[in-house]
Amino acid sequence: MAAQAKIQSANILLITIKALADEIAKNLVLAGVGSLTLLDSATVTEADRGAQFLLPDGEDVIGQNRAQVTSAALRKLNPRVHIHVDEEGVKTKGPSYFAAYDIVIATDLDPESFNIINTATRLNCKAFYAAGCHGLYGFIFSDLIEHDYVIQRDLGNVATSTGPETRTRSIVDVQTRKEGPKTVESVTKRELYSTWFLASDVAVLPIEYTQSKRRLKSVTPALSCLRALWEFMQLQNGRVPSNREDLKMFTQIATQKHKALGLPSETLRPDFLRSFLQNLVSEISPVAAILGGQLAQDVINVLGQTQQPIQNMVVFDGGSMEALMYPLHPEGSLGASQLTDHTVPNGGAPMMIGGGMDGLPMGIDPTAMGALPHHNNPIMLSGGMPQNGNFIAMPDGSLADPTQLNTPQAPQQPVQEPAAQPTAEQPAHETQANASTSEAK
Repeated sequence: MAAQAKIQSANILLITIKALADEIAKNLVLAGVGSLTLLDSATVTEADRGAQFLLPDGEDVIGQNRAQVTSAALRKLNPRVHIHVDEEGVKTKGPSYFAAYDIVIATDLDPESFNIINTATRLNCKAFYAAGCHGLYGFIFSDLIEHDYVIQRDLGNVATSTGPETRTRSIVDVQTRKEGPKTVESVTKRELYSTWFLASDVAVLPIEYTQSKRRLKSVTPALSCLRALWEFMQLQNGRVPSNREDLKMFTQIATQKHKALGLPSETLRPDFLRSFLQNLVSEISPVAAILGGQLAQDVINVLGQTQQPIQNMVVFDGGSMEALMYPLHPEGSLGASQLTDHTVPNGGAPMMIGGGMDGLPMGIDPTAMGALPHHNNPIMLSGGMPQNGNFIAMPDGSLADPTQLNTPQAPQQPVQEPAAQPTAEQPAHETQANASTSEAK
């Protein structure tokens, strides 16, 4: 009953109403959440009719706000759920906007927008999900910061003790009670999470993967391709690969990401790269249904606090029909301590910028949670590679040819910084210690 009460009182924000968000919204509304706000400034286009089942049939809705049109169908699904519509753009919202919601779900945005929204949700200590669909491929990311949940089970021969289970999960409390002839354990577990900025790029696979060649071979190359896509979009102001020069850059980035994850080069095949590129920014209803259903179910589990949640990245590969979960975390602190971790990507340079999503007036250094420089161009532009595959053959035989994906590259030599020199006021041994500390950071 307590779990159901939490679900019925939940206030959820859903950003960008496309096919994936339709599936998420449908499942949340049918589950009976208290309130669902649809945030989208875009209007309905002909392309939206292809996979978005919440758009009304036989009505001329082209040009109308996408969230507003979708809301009518959701209200019919469950009149008890309060459906709200916000027709403003997400980049007009400041961090305080997200404080009113229990969970924020952002879909089909560029990586910079995911990162800035996640920064705002961290500041407000709110759960955050990011998700996206690209044809046969897609992902779900979750940042619950620190999440406790309780598992009820019969007491075994050995009593459960508190302490860490994995790097991200620990048992924080154990209670027992009698239910007739049985003794039942209530085990409270805590999961720690990382930010989108860290998990989407610099995080590594857990040790149980890196120490097993069999498990490394089982990792879908879609993970490397998604990371390459996110970096490409950051470099290209939100644009996806759409021509031969883009293919050259994307192929090189994907190869680097694959190598950085420690994955065997033979698993990133030219045919997979071609398939991934051809599916970019397209929407396929069954894939949206799978990812949307899984994300919505995890939201319900998080609200009820009785099931283990996603930790922390799910990658769907339509070729193998698998949605595999990978705990992706960097070295160092996890959970809420990342809010105060001063070891940041840009060396700690402050970014005190103006209001709205174009500048978060947060009063702290947002780079501590991975805020990136702003891109002014539109996001999620239409693109993708031609379906006939002719783009694969490049006349110069450069990296744009995916058959060269597995070509070994010479390792880069690390650049050694000169040690700090002692000053007249500072002893030599003290300067050396400070230099070591700086390198450690």
